[in-house]
Amino acid sequence: MVKNYLEAEVLHAGRARLVEILYRSAITAVGSARNHLAAGDIRERSRQITKALSIVYALIGALDHENGGEIAWRLKGLYGYISERLIEANARQIDAPLAEVEVLLGVLMEAWAPVVALAA
Repeated sequence: MVKNYLEAEVLHAGRARLVEILYRSAITAVGSARNHLAAGDIRERSRQITKALSIVYALIGALDHENGGEIAWRLKGLYGYISERLIEANARQIDAPLAEVEVLLGVLMEAWAPVVALAA
């Protein structure tokens, strides 16, 4: 049911809303990875980190450097840092990078909220 809701939400979302959905999905994946790390479920932890990485790569691909200017370049750098932290968390099987990424993505999603409100 959740998957069907998400599919419907994505199909009817504008660009600003899609970015918000990506942030939310990445945060969920990172939170799930943290839970699986704590439970010792290596396979599922790795799967969730890989999912979060895929979302971050999609965010990088969605950046419009021509129109986004310096903000787009700074976001690219931040997304790169987030990717590095996710890879580190997966390789070293530690929580600290995941916790940091979860906070960073939350701040980004919060900062993006006014854009979504304006686009609505």
